[in-house]
Amino acid sequence: IQQLFAKTLKIRTVISHKNFNRLYVGQKALKKNMFSRQFSTKDDLKFRLTREQYYVTQEKGTERAFTGEYYKHKEKGSYHCVVCNHKLFDSKTKYDSGSGWPSFYDQSENACKLNEDQSFGMTRVEIVCKNCDAHLGHVFEDGPNPTGLRYCVNSCLLYTSPSPRDRQKSRMPSSA
Repeated sequence: IQQLFAKTLKIRTVISHKNFNRLYVGQKALKKNMFSRQFSTKDDLKFRLTREQYYVTQEKGTERAFTGEYYKHKEKGSYHCVVCNHKLFDSKTKYDSGSGWPSFYDQSENACKLNEDQSFGMTRVEIVCKNCDAHLGHVFEDGPNPTGLRYCVNSCLLYTSPSPRDRQKSRMPSSA
């Protein structure tokens, strides 16, 4: 009961905040103003993100290949950071690399920072969100023209509005 009360109190706090009109649930980004650095504490992020999203963004994890919502996504639009809503990639630069993760050959207007990553006994280039420093994936030099780069991104860290899952639900007839 105490945990339920604590979650209810957090939800009320979020809803009553002057910049919030709606509540963020799962991967649905509903309002740009609701994403800000004020959610940078571990507890706030754990409350807002799924376990997998938290693991990948904050602990530099990786989702399993060929399991993500966006690796085969072909619709036009932009891809945003699930932590802060920062625009990261455009669908015009997305392509099928065969890797099992969404791949892009360029980022949106300098949206990402690149860091050296020496984990697992190899040197790679890590991609992080320029706005909130969330781990996104890695960039490789085997992409198509014009950049020759492959931004290999974890699908659980991205969202488009509306997401493919939401579009699928909206096509289903309602049961009355």
